[in-house]
Amino acid sequence: MEEPPGAPAGPVSLPVPSRRTLGTETVLVLALSLGASGVSALISFIGALTRPGGLKDQAARLNTSHAPGRPWLDLAWQLFGIATALVPVLLVAHLLSREGAGLRSIGFDRRRPGSDLARGTAVAAVVGGTGLLLYLGARAAGSNLTVVPESLPDVWWKFPVLIASAVQNAVLEEVVVVGYLLRRLGQTGWGPLAALAASAVLRGSYHLYQGIGGFFGNVAMGVLFVLLYRRWGRVGPLVAAHALIDIVAFVGYALLAGKVGWLPTA
Repeated sequence: MEEPPGAPAGPVSLPVPSRRTLGTETVLVLALSLGASGVSALISFIGALTRPGGLKDQAARLNTSHAPGRPWLDLAWQLFGIATALVPVLLVAHLLSREGAGLRSIGFDRRRPGSDLARGTAVAAVVGGTGLLLYLGARAAGSNLTVVPESLPDVWWKFPVLIASAVQNAVLEEVVVVGYLLRRLGQTGWGPLAALAASAVLRGSYHLYQGIGGFFGNVAMGVLFVLLYRRWGRVGPLVAAHALIDIVAFVGYALLAGKVGWLPTA
């Protein structure tokens, strides 16, 4: 029986995209997000290598002021940067929803907040402490720049912005580099080992602006996070872990820089 005009359409089955289409989609998503960041980090690292002086005498600055002396304009720029950095996550959510999956398929949802936070906290404690030691060692060896996690002015929004920046980093990286990328690589025929290597090297690449230590440290973190994702089937704990690591790094530096001798400053 023919449906009357204006009747709601029933569910539509979209054709499964070809491997080539999914591969092109993946390249475009990365080119709009962390793949582009990897190229930028490589150029930055080459610039640091070819600049007079050692790497440890140069600084890699995160969370800097965009409008010194104009706190409200600076805040607007900070919020704009955080919001636009999350657009690739919304794109991934849209692309996954089109295939009937959504972010729930990679474990980025609110089904297990307690478990995700507990697992994330345990991972952050191990990775954060180990990462700090690796950074200090790499800098002492002259293979890493001095990382300055924040140089924001002392205004009321400083710590909320640092926390928001940490959460943004965590959501963007774990959703795109772990959940989405592993799903797409699997759909296009990549084996588990090759997909793990691609995810880990990509993570290391966009941290190369910090130096060799930043690259290899994040490759190791990438391997661990892929293994944990495959074990748990969720990026939720990884987002929690990454957010906690960055919050401690950003806020800790703001509170301790210049007050303790073991923390390098630029």
